[in-house]
Amino acid sequence: MVKGNPCSLKLSVICSIFLVLFTYSELHAQVGSTLPAWSEGYLDIHHINTGKGESSFFIFPDGTTMLVDAGSSSRVRPPRPNPQPNASRMPGEWISRYILHMMEGQQVKKIDYILLTHFHSDHMGDLQYPGVTDSENGPYKVTGITQVGDLVKFSKIVDRGWDFLTPKDDYFENYRNFVDWQVQNNGIVYEKLRVGYNDQLTMVNRPDKYNNFEIRNIAANGVIWTGFSTNVRNHFPSLESLTPQEYPSENINSIAFRLSYGRFDYFNGGDISTAEPYDWRDIETPIGLVTGPVDVCIANHHAYLNAMGDSFLKATRPRVHIIQASCPTHPSSNALLGMLSTELYPGPRDVFATYIMDEAQVVIGPTIDKLKSQRGHIVVRVSPGGDTYMIYILDDSSEEYKVIAVHGPYNSN
Repeated sequence: MVKGNPCSLKLSVICSIFLVLFTYSELHAQVGSTLPAWSEGYLDIHHINTGKGESSFFIFPDGTTMLVDAGSSSRVRPPRPNPQPNASRMPGEWISRYILHMMEGQQVKKIDYILLTHFHSDHMGDLQYPGVTDSENGPYKVTGITQVGDLVKFSKIVDRGWDFLTPKDDYFENYRNFVDWQVQNNGIVYEKLRVGYNDQLTMVNRPDKYNNFEIRNIAANGVIWTGFSTNVRNHFPSLESLTPQEYPSENINSIAFRLSYGRFDYFNGGDISTAEPYDWRDIETPIGLVTGPVDVCIANHHAYLNAMGDSFLKATRPRVHIIQASCPTHPSSNALLGMLSTELYPGPRDVFATYIMDEAQVVIGPTIDKLKSQRGHIVVRVSPGGDTYMIYILDDSSEEYKVIAVHGPYNSN
């Protein structure tokens, strides 16, 4: 039996309820307001729209930070979105400023991990983008990832490795020069992704406090986790059995990972894609099967016509789809219809996009109106413990980052 002053106990309960409600209101914004800063226990995932490629910024529940990709593509055909919020700065600088803004209030503004899903310019930056210059630090040029690395301190960089189908692009060589210089001069750690492991991208501040958090490395270079321990298998045939024209494309070499926080699960597979059934080029299906159901899924290959296949959707069954779009073919009609189809998997689902171009609206037609959002930074904020999450759309036309739409709360699977 609990003894004590009944009034004191009642007051204590009231104070506890007030504290919970205050914390909830403090971290949840209304349309027209600014998004409250991250607070310990929450998981924030920011999908940053520059109009020129993919980039996502994570703040883990203990404050550990991670950047996934930083695209800066100069391609103009087919027509591309205008740079956002404008062309006065390069995408890498806009991404850096966004990250630094979202880390306001933290003692150290630093990226703990940079993860590069694969070696394409709309994920890492190219050298033809207007304004590319030599770095003031080392023997490389600043664009995309390398520009972010010059503007924001970081500790470790992870990619798919340089020993499998090494790209010949000039921007890849520039990236290698950047990594080499950072390792030699700044003590940065470089690592190749260890497929199957869950101890490479971990919390660095208070890992013991959040033992229900995990990032599982699902795939890279055609090597896929089996779902057991750290065992993996090679999905691709040996290169010796293929002609150079048949070699796996850079897209299907992409890194794929699943982030879990309590009941909440999130998937990012870079530009992995599908193919004819039982064709080894269909890497989506085996990755989807081992990943399993997720709450939030980044659309593979920007929801292009060769991605988000039926088998992948049936296996992952996302409640929320996020399309990081930067082209009139993002998304394709067939990919969007699949993502919306309740015949593939039952239940409601919401689809958000960072930038739907006018050309895409014309091609897709009325189906495009089923998207919950067609423009803006997309923020997933997961509540402490991972049971619920919110989706916030932020204005991408200025650095005020005003909330323009609120969706949720969603219950995690």
